[in-house]
Amino acid sequence: MMEGLGLSGMTETPLVVVDTQRGGPSTGLPTKQEQSDLFAMLYGTHGEIPKVVIAPSTGEEAFYDTVQAFNIADELQLPVILLSDLQLSLGKQTVEPFDYKKVSIKRGKLNLDELPELEDKQYFKRYEVTEDGVSTRVVPGQKYGIHHVTGVEHSEIGTPSEAPTNRVAQMDKRFRKLNYVNFEMPIYTDAPHEEADVLIVGFGSTRGAIEEIRPVLDAQGIKANHAHVRLISPFPSEELLTEMNKAKKVIVVENNATGQLASIIKLNVGQHQKTVSLTKYDGTPFLPNELLGRVKELLTDGNI
Repeated sequence: MMEGLGLSGMTETPLVVVDTQRGGPSTGLPTKQEQSDLFAMLYGTHGEIPKVVIAPSTGEEAFYDTVQAFNIADELQLPVILLSDLQLSLGKQTVEPFDYKKVSIKRGKLNLDELPELEDKQYFKRYEVTEDGVSTRVVPGQKYGIHHVTGVEHSEIGTPSEAPTNRVAQMDKRFRKLNYVNFEMPIYTDAPHEEADVLIVGFGSTRGAIEEIRPVLDAQGIKANHAHVRLISPFPSEELLTEMNKAKKVIVVENNATGQLASIIKLNVGQHQKTVSLTKYDGTPFLPNELLGRVKELLTDGNI
């Protein structure tokens, strides 16, 4: 399956993949909660390709983020992964009626008009090197749109090429697309304090439990802020750093054994000295009372 992601990235074919995480590895815990596919979705595929990873945290976000995923895939011509988890996918939520006026279909650089005539024995520049990294697409059979498509490195017209200068030009072209990801809300925040004792960070379905305990911590004299990462790749480093700078300590809540989101935050944002993982990987989601107790334990622990 990773081969398909790699092929999408190399051929610049729009692709949307939905990954509902559950307990692994192998058959693992097929009906239980986990959030352990984060690294696989970010780094899975041999070689390097640009990809966008989106992690909705509510039923409403799942609807609108799916629309955005298809639009981004079409506009930037790359794979987009919607990263859900079992609790979010199977849970029941009450949502406001969806506003279909917010929904639009964006095809990006798809030329359906008549193309200029090609010179003799020339092909259409399907992989033309452009400033934004996105080349014009045509539909199969379009007159003067003939080009070669292959999973190996290729020239602007798609013919195989291993020339070093071409390789660098095409790799740079593909990765420039990530500079143009237009995602409206990369993180969700509930952060009433400019100087907080703790910032609790999560992704996916942990949002509900964190939302429930944040005001409880406030009521108990602990100034707590909440940030939920909605766009995983490209990572919203500046937005999250702003929230992390407001807090003395940062606790990253996630359903996996290795603290994958915490590692990604440290890689992209830093703040190692005040960031700690709070993990759970027994197949069950975080319950508010349980999460409240574990957050308070970490806050009284001298290690952070």
